[in-house]
Amino acid sequence: MQQQQTGIDNQQAVMMEPPEIMSTKDHLYVKDMLSWNLLAMKKMHFFAQQCQNPDVKEALEQAGLMHDRHYQQLLQQMQQYLNQPSQNISQ
Repeated sequence: MQQQQTGIDNQQAVMMEPPEIMSTKDHLYVKDMLSWNLLAMKKMHFFAQQCQNPDVKEALEQAGLMHDRHYQQLLQQMQQYLNQPSQNISQ
């Protein structure tokens, strides 16, 4: 019967700001996300250069710019953590 409870009990709270402490696991995950976004950005650029259809080319360029923005945001967040005292990265 408890499985049929409303979805309100099962929802997780949304975090509006990142926590002040980053675990090693968090750090490694963000590092992976940086790699994924950089690779996606490079792929979008490569395929846009190969594309002859202007609409598809524009869509690929926009996707590449989106990945570039995400990469820059993640990099900025990581730099904020790395510039703070070492106590902010927990194990």
